[in-house]
Order: sequence, then structure tokens, then C-alpha cells
Amino acid sequence: MKLLLAIAPEQFRDEELEIPRRTFEEAGIGTDLASTAAGTCTGMLGGTAEATMAFEDVNDEDYVGIVVVGGSGSEKHLWGSERLRELVLSFFEQGKVVGAICLAPVVLARAGILAGRHATVYPSPAAVAEMKKAGANLLEIPVVADMQVVTANGPAAAAQFADTIITKLEC
Repeated sequence: MKLLLAIAPEQFRDEELEIPRRTFEEAGIGTDLASTAAGTCTGMLGGTAEATMAFEDVNDEDYVGIVVVGGSGSEKHLWGSERLRELVLSFFEQGKVVGAICLAPVVLARAGILAGRHATVYPSPAAVAEMKKAGANLLEIPVVADMQVVTANGPAAAAQFADTIITKLEC
């Protein structure tokens, strides 16, 4: 069992990557890291992570789900990624787990999978506007699970977010 973790090439939120990745690996779930391009990605807190592939190189059949990591870089690099939106939609249509944390739930909104669904997001004005425009029912709680879609509102929710995704994978 393996999850695809999607991060921005710069300004991803370090703990939103590290806490879920460690939690998944402790549960025996493998992870691969992808970004807009393969290579070293830099976090908001100065950490680095190695994206082994670009979104264009991902084969969604290799994974049981996708988790989109937040941080300020997600707005700049991920919100507008057509390939990432295609991946999110493909995972969703196959009934696989789709997760996003912090500012990253906007990617799910733009992929068209949040209309009529409960979700949460980091409460920046731009993110809230995008979520509402997509028809999401926004809840002001740390983690929201609606069917196989899991969203979280920021770094403080990272552990609960990871545990909720694992629960969905076990269903």
C-alpha cells in the first residue's frame, strides 16, 4: 500500500509533510513524493524534501490515495497545476482516498470534487473564497472527512489528519 504525497517546490509547510509521512510509514504505508518538478523542495521552516517525480510522471494506478500538503507555496505552485487537478480527480473517481491540508484543499475545490461536500481549509480570505466558489460546505473544525475526501485546516491538525486518512484506507 502506497500513498502519493504532493508538495510545492518551495514554501510547503514542513510539519504538514513530516508528521503525516512519519505516521503513514509507522502504519506500514509507503509514500512517494511528487512536485511540479523532481528535485529538492524547500519548506517554510527551512526543511527540505526530495520529490522523486514530477506530477506529469505519476501513474495513479501505483497508489491507494493522494495527499496534498499545504503551506504558502501551495497557492503559488499547486492551485494552478492542471496536472495535479487531473490526478486529484482521477483518484477521486476511482474511489481512492484524497486528502489535503492547510491551503491545499483549494486544489480539491478546483478539481471539482468538493461541490456539496463538507470540508475545511486554512481560513485565508483567498482560500475561503475558492472553497465557497466550488460549492464546498465549509466547517471551522481541524479535520473533516466526507466519504473518501479528508481535509484539514493547518499544521496543528497534521497528526489527526494523518490518522483520519489511515482510518479511511482501512475501510
